[in-house]
Amino acid sequence: MPTGVRIEKRNALGLITLDRPAALNALDGSMRAAIAAALPDFATGPLTYAVVIQSASPKAFCAGGDVRKILACYREDKEKARRLFAEEYRLIWALECFSRPTASLIDGLVMGSGVGLSGFNTHQVAGEKYRFAMPETSIGLFPDVGAAHVLARLPHEIGTYLGLTGRVIGRADAYALGLVTHCLPASRFAEVIDSLIEAWPIDPLLDDRHEDPGESELMGRGEIIERCFSPSSVSEILARLADVRGSQAEWASGVRDDLLARAPLSLAVSLRHIREARDCGVRETLTRDYRLACRFLEGHDFSEGVRAMLVDKDKAPHWQPPSIAEIDLASVERYFAPLAEGELELQTREQMQALP
Repeated sequence: MPTGVRIEKRNALGLITLDRPAALNALDGSMRAAIAAALPDFATGPLTYAVVIQSASPKAFCAGGDVRKILACYREDKEKARRLFAEEYRLIWALECFSRPTASLIDGLVMGSGVGLSGFNTHQVAGEKYRFAMPETSIGLFPDVGAAHVLARLPHEIGTYLGLTGRVIGRADAYALGLVTHCLPASRFAEVIDSLIEAWPIDPLLDDRHEDPGESELMGRGEIIERCFSPSSVSEILARLADVRGSQAEWASGVRDDLLARAPLSLAVSLRHIREARDCGVRETLTRDYRLACRFLEGHDFSEGVRAMLVDKDKAPHWQPPSIAEIDLASVERYFAPLAEGELELQTREQMQALP
């Protein structure tokens, strides 16, 4: 049996419980494989009405992928490490193509791989402690797991802002942006599960329990975010933030400081990836994610960022190059070039949904 996740069939409900509390449910290969193996059975089971993904931890739904394990694996077996990314993106595509209701019950952190697990469900339910972030640029990576597809479609360049800065938002902002469909007290999550076990229709079930999360602070800054994050280069974004005056100046200065602490190459690659995802479906976004992930595995900044932020925790990464000004277009272009060792292949939606 895999550790870190429990898979149950309870009458009309397929229940997936993330249970790796010491690691804030960081998704590893064993957990990913267990979820992927369960989905076909849930998809074809004649009694299964819906699937719920929940967390056994009050602190986090899922705080990301286990990047330390991936990098350790890459040092020993490069192909296996690439395969770990491929398997994660295939799981997300399977969730996106799943033809029955899927709901994530989220209270606490949802970051990185957690966004991938929940972001393509038909319903995302936020408890009071919901906290969303895609902080990959702080560890020399990029917003993967299909998140660029979602971020690219948020209003006022807020997706670009979130993808580059990695800043955390709560459920009021997430609801206003459409990142969650419903807000419920976490104490009522058990009611939702009990009702779905008996195949109660999910939409009225959640609609009846939804509560107003309050006003979105982030949407109130939509105009200034759009002005600062609409340029096509990170250098120009930094320049526009530096030019902000008046009541928003302190906020803009803090955002600029956040960006300057991130891996410059990650920022440049992430900006291009989010912009190009505007014209891509989920499937194409995931294939591009794989291409970029393989390139980041080969590079310097990903391993250095994980060392500085998660292993040694000195929070003093030495990025290569160390500044945005030193990034050339050719180095960014190389990350998007086709892989010599082969691209990620995903079945079409029609193939994924065809009954066996």
